[in-house]
Amino acid sequence: MVKRVLAVDIGKEFMIGNAPIADRFPNLGKLISVLLPNVYILAGILLFLLAIAGGYGIIMGAGKGDTGQVGKGQKALTAVIVGFVIVFASYWIIQIIQVITGLKILEPGI
Repeated sequence: MVKRVLAVDIGKEFMIGNAPIADRFPNLGKLISVLLPNVYILAGILLFLLAIAGGYGIIMGAGKGDTGQVGKGQKALTAVIVGFVIVFASYWIIQIIQVITGLKILEPGI
């Protein structure tokens, strides 16, 4: 007795425009090349918003004399700096990989 496993071809089930995903992104590399620049933009926006919130917390805490709120704001700004360093380093690591291998990771149209 052979067991049949229910399998769905997601390339045909999910469509982008008039083309299935499998035709638009034939391999994982193409999908990552499209997603990665958008991830960097999203990370930048989130870091910016967190920096504003941290700065606001420091200003409001200092105005009230609340050291706890100032501490939370400082922790938020520290997290922003660490996050920025991580995003910046990952971007340049990808740039180095592109130069060494000749792959176009952040240029999906090419």
